[in-house]
Amino acid sequence: MEMAKFESELKMEKIKRVGILGGTFNPPHIGHIILAQEVLNKLNLDKILFIPANIPPHKNASLIEAKHRLKMVKLSIEGNKNFSLLDCEIKRGGVSYTVDTLRELRKIFPSYEFYLIIGSDLAKDFNTWKDYQEIMKLAKVVVGKRKEFPLEDNNKFIPVDILEIGISSSLIRDWIKRGWCVRYLLLPKVFDYIVKRKLYL
Repeated sequence: MEMAKFESELKMEKIKRVGILGGTFNPPHIGHIILAQEVLNKLNLDKILFIPANIPPHKNASLIEAKHRLKMVKLSIEGNKNFSLLDCEIKRGGVSYTVDTLRELRKIFPSYEFYLIIGSDLAKDFNTWKDYQEIMKLAKVVVGKRKEFPLEDNNKFIPVDILEIGISSSLIRDWIKRGWCVRYLLLPKVFDYIVKRKLYL
């Protein structure tokens, strides 16, 4: 969804508390959806924004075309009125920095409360993110807690206990290359999309 359309949608729905879930979504899987829904429920948010990165600053995995990742996210969240897809990082091009996206959102929606959602595996290196101190001024940082990555600084973040599912996009890509079935790690429409277009082979 383009920013102008999204701006109109939010104002019509009188939304105030918005979660932001970024990432490469290469591909998006059920773990992403469960994390988003749990944070929405437990923090009583109005909406979760899924924002696929154009070029991530912290990952080296090769990405499939942005159009495929956008479409797969769209298919993943289809039918959930509390989830929206925003393509601002893809449209902006270049390396996708969270702080730039938050600045853009804050400028358009100055009175909204934004909640940046990350996993505890990312929290340990959060102080290496570009302008991380400004990020914390622009949004509250929510951390989905994972046992293998204990959260060391609860004062800096809002910790949320989440259902732990050992699924990652890299695992899915690896299984596809091996010829193993990934049907149950993805939403059905995403699985069908990947198979039809022979992605990640």
